[in-house]
Amino acid sequence: MKTGQYVRKNRSKYYRNRSTTWLAALLVAAGWSVNADQTQSTTPPVQPTAAKPDEKGPPLPLHQIEGNGGIFSTLSAYIVNPPRNGEPVGRPAIGFSYVDLGHGQDLEALTLTEAPFSRLELGYGYNNFNLGNLPLAVFQKTGGTLNLSETSVELHNFNARFQFLKEGEFDQKWIPAVTAGVHYKYNDSYNDINSQLNGTLKAIGVSQNNGVDFTLYASKLFTQLPRPVLVELGGRATEGVWNGLLGFTDSYNFLFEGNVVVFVTDSFALAAEYKQQPTDYTAIPGLIGKASDWWTIDAAYVVNKHLTFAVGYGHFGTVLNNEANGVWGITTKWEF
Repeated sequence: MKTGQYVRKNRSKYYRNRSTTWLAALLVAAGWSVNADQTQSTTPPVQPTAAKPDEKGPPLPLHQIEGNGGIFSTLSAYIVNPPRNGEPVGRPAIGFSYVDLGHGQDLEALTLTEAPFSRLELGYGYNNFNLGNLPLAVFQKTGGTLNLSETSVELHNFNARFQFLKEGEFDQKWIPAVTAGVHYKYNDSYNDINSQLNGTLKAIGVSQNNGVDFTLYASKLFTQLPRPVLVELGGRATEGVWNGLLGFTDSYNFLFEGNVVVFVTDSFALAAEYKQQPTDYTAIPGLIGKASDWWTIDAAYVVNKHLTFAVGYGHFGTVLNNEANGVWGITTKWEF
């Protein structure tokens, strides 16, 4: 097959995948038109459980791309939309994220969380990662002997997180919120991609299509400064490569991640986050590089008591066959 034919064949499939995801994104973003004038002006930037009886707290934290409470790629020890005083269970929250990685590669995430109890958060995240120019690079570098017909990766994230400590519990202001999580991940595209590459992924050590991550996070809001500052630090045990978007190895890596958030006003915040990535697999020059640690700088705005919107600038290093530095993304979350 000639290069031109290859590109034409896969381009239509690529845009079909994108149109489906963007349609879902528009449904999420439709929340902008609902009660847009009811912005928060007096609610302090603390977790929703601090609200008055029967009053909804601020829609924080955000949804991160795997379907947990957090920023873009890191988590928070706070629970998303827990039960309000007097309610038996919490209400759901939905979100959408988009990250443009360049070279035709981008990540789209649809997220959902539900807090059946004040200390428990259940979440789901659907990730669609468009491979961009990787299939063409495979075709060219192998002289046409390998044809990667898949143009995107679908990853499913199922999350359960339990808050062992609430911030300030036992009347001790110094105690942070502490939350542990279990995250099952299933890469729905791994088997097809590995087969089309004649077992290459398994040969370089990315040998599985699923894995389980374990996380532990602590969050503390410092109010002694001119403006409140939130510090969130965590650890993750994972077998996933690029969050599992490439697949999973057969051994765990123990990694650090965390973020710092400064509440410039009650409705506007600036954040920075850092996330380590494992590299225990064999790279293939020009096709699959070594993963780099991620960092992002983000700005979030609380539109009203239900809607939060954020934009971010990120440095992701090598992602598959390209450098993904100076990338940008958006994320939005609606709480019911």
